[in-house]
Parts: sequence; C-alpha cells; structure tokens
Amino acid sequence: MAEKPVTDQLNRAARLLARELETYLAPIGLSPAYVPVLLTLSAGGAQTPKALAEAAAVEQPTMTATIQRMERDGLVTRKRNPDDGRSALIALTAKGHARIADMEKVLSALNELLLEQFTTAEREQFLGLLGRVVNLLEVQVGR
Repeated sequence: MAEKPVTDQLNRAARLLARELETYLAPIGLSPAYVPVLLTLSAGGAQTPKALAEAAAVEQPTMTATIQRMERDGLVTRKRNPDDGRSALIALTAKGHARIADMEKVLSALNELLLEQFTTAEREQFLGLLGRVVNLLEVQVGR
C-alpha cells in the first residue's frame, strides 16, 4: 500500500490536535487561539498586536479579532504605546495572569497524552523532526 502524503498526515494531525486542545481548554474558559497570546504576554510583558500576530503565526486581522475577544473575556487590556502613539500595547489583566497556570497544566496534560506512547529517544527524535518541518515551513512562508 502506498504511503499517505505527509501533507495529509500533518493536516489530519493538526485538525485532531486543534479539536483536542479545544476540549482540554473549554473547562477553563479559554479558546485555542488565546494560547499563543497568553504564552507570549506571560513571557515578555505587553506587546503590540503586530508582535502577537507574528508570535502566533497568524495574519494581523485574525490577531485583532482574537484580541477583541480576549478583551471581552477580561483577559487582556489595550493601552496606548508610549513609543508609538499610532499603536497599542496589549497586556494581561489580573484575570489573564490567573489563567496562565491553569492553561499550562492543560497544555502539560495534553503534551503528556500525545507523547506517552513514545520512549524518551522517540520523543527526542519526533520533536527534533517536527522542529525541522516547522523551521522549513517558516522559511518558506518568510520568502
């Protein structure tokens, strides 16, 4: 039997992972789209919407909509950028900070589920190969 194209396998894995991530995050009131924003803000403080879009690898209009939903949910706040009056800085609210630990527990549990069938060596190999695929795709997108 012929091998399935890698694009089909990655696409299927991405869709299944997105569904599972949504299931894991729902009980703590978070959307998968919030994860890269929360991780970026928790690691580096207030950021511009452009920087958040780059960190999440999404287009700026998509990030704008995500930020609006996160503001509505009380997770982030928008303030004027003192270095550039034309742009804003997005920062975590107290509620946003409070969700970080819960989100990290959920992500850790999902990571463990995904990797529990692998030996330590297989995990290292898998993550290394996956990292190479991501890097290749990032280079191609960045052309």
